[in-house]
Amino acid sequence: MTRDITIMGGAFIGMGLLHFVRPAPFENIVPKALPRKKELVYASGVVEIATGAMMLHPRTRRLGGLGAVGLLAGVFPANLQMTADALRSSRAPGYYKVGTVLRLPLQAPMIRVALRAARA
Repeated sequence: MTRDITIMGGAFIGMGLLHFVRPAPFENIVPKALPRKKELVYASGVVEIATGAMMLHPRTRRLGGLGAVGLLAGVFPANLQMTADALRSSRAPGYYKVGTVLRLPLQAPMIRVALRAARA
């Protein structure tokens, strides 16, 4: 297994756990049109933990990689919402606004790593 797949699997597990420890920040970035924000945050946390764990094991790496691709695509609207909210906010610090914008193109290399895991 390559180092980037290991790092991404661990990061997915860690971020998934944060969905349960501190759900409020995740609820805040769920697009406004979607109902039941807390349930969506918990569900995405479970999927994030599961896909991260699956990417770490050779027998489940393919399914984990494919799941990670789906998850990254599925949460992209939340990342867009976070960026839009930050850019509109007069209270958000400049570094946060820049960070939310820079985060968006990072989805592409993350998807590439997940696809590599799916082919491993």
